[in-house]
Amino acid sequence: MEELAYDETLGEGENKYELIGGIKFIMSPAPNLTHGTIINRIMNIFTNYILNNNVKAAVFSDNTDVYFSKEEHYIPDISVICNPEILKSRKRVEGAPDLIVEVLSERTLKNDLGKKKDIYEKYGVKEYWIIDQWSKRIEVYHLIGDRYILDEVYMISDDPEAKTNIKVSIFDDLTIDIHNIFKWWFED
Repeated sequence: MEELAYDETLGEGENKYELIGGIKFIMSPAPNLTHGTIINRIMNIFTNYILNNNVKAAVFSDNTDVYFSKEEHYIPDISVICNPEILKSRKRVEGAPDLIVEVLSERTLKNDLGKKKDIYEKYGVKEYWIIDQWSKRIEVYHLIGDRYILDEVYMISDDPEAKTNIKVSIFDDLTIDIHNIFKWWFED
């Protein structure tokens, strides 16, 4: 694996950034409470599954740097990793996570649906979720060969045919009900 550039000078209180095509994009704070709640819910689901089933995997939230190359450095909302080799430095992820989740926000929408998706595909992220917090919809892409194929669109809807249980492809026995992802605090 090529040596990846890492900015050791980024200090506490300084803005996080992503490096996309060699161009620095400053990260903004989480856009709203719904965005943060969705990330926390998914983190809890994956963490509990990993710990309760003694699965050799790790899950990281949006405070973790993922380096694909010298010019492609990202901070995904969630990364799930089954290959311990890409965590050897214990400072950052150096290579492709097995699964990445991005929760759309107004500021990141274009990159999440375009450039990031293309890079995740190029570097071999096996499963990519795009979560639309406004329509309560999750698109799940699987890497087949070297291309992403839309596996399914899951959504909360009045339509009884709407799919709501995601079968996570990187784990044999994990299915996630999206109602557990989108349920707002204090709702019945």
